[in-house]
Amino acid sequence: MSSRGMEFVIISGLSGAGKTIAMHSLEDIGFYCVDNLPVQLLLTFYDLCGKSTDSSMKRVAVVADARGEGFSNLLSALKTLRAQNKPYKILYLCADLPVLTSRFNQTRRKHPLSKKYSGSIEQAIKAEIELTNELKQIADYVFDTGKMSAIQLKERITSVFSSGELGSMSITCMSFGFKYGIPSEAHLVFDVRCMPNPFYVSSLKHKTGNDKDVADYVFGNEESVTLFNRIMDYINFSLPLYASEGKSHLVIAVGCTGGKHRSVAVADKIYNSIKSKNTNTTVYHRDINKE
Repeated sequence: MSSRGMEFVIISGLSGAGKTIAMHSLEDIGFYCVDNLPVQLLLTFYDLCGKSTDSSMKRVAVVADARGEGFSNLLSALKTLRAQNKPYKILYLCADLPVLTSRFNQTRRKHPLSKKYSGSIEQAIKAEIELTNELKQIADYVFDTGKMSAIQLKERITSVFSSGELGSMSITCMSFGFKYGIPSEAHLVFDVRCMPNPFYVSSLKHKTGNDKDVADYVFGNEESVTLFNRIMDYINFSLPLYASEGKSHLVIAVGCTGGKHRSVAVADKIYNSIKSKNTNTTVYHRDINKE
């Protein structure tokens, strides 16, 4: 088996952001996973996987992060793979400083860089953000896990990587609530707070945009239909442009006030419109279960 038939994912990012959960999630859908691979072994390991006749090595994921020696050489190794036309994807996980600090305080784990900064978790996290920033800029997938539960992260990993389609751009249609913040991983953001709000209808308030009567209410006037059609005009025009630029993953985010009604209905409708043309499309409702 040549490396061109292999799916190779490099999991990296910030300590405490969920890399272990990501690795186990990929393992559950058939990836052969290696945790904390030394960067100096990356090129050799890649070649061994590419030459292997074992079918279990067709989908491989490795975790390479600040725990390993020589992490600063990772970018150089990735450039070598790219120059040799050896395909790979980078999954980068992050979260805000207060979230990561809280996670380390709760688990009482040591940050891998804390010794260098006299035990200061905050300084260690800031240093790791700086150390991995360039990798984040070139990552194919950037997941901000600050507002995700472990189950939600697993679901996102599974939905994005379960198809096994190589070479096609994957698309995530995401709903969110502006009151909880705009998703940092979003590439396109659409504000639908101008649509009719089911929150103020007693029979719909405690339902979600996944319910047909809520969606019917949101799209129950000409203005909502026109707005949606114009959103789709922009998306349909831009998708081929992103693909031609080599974009491997695109996040289309739709926001309303709470992320429970309007944004969910619109994200679902965008998802259904795109999926007929791009089977590697998923939908994710970030704030649907929040009060």
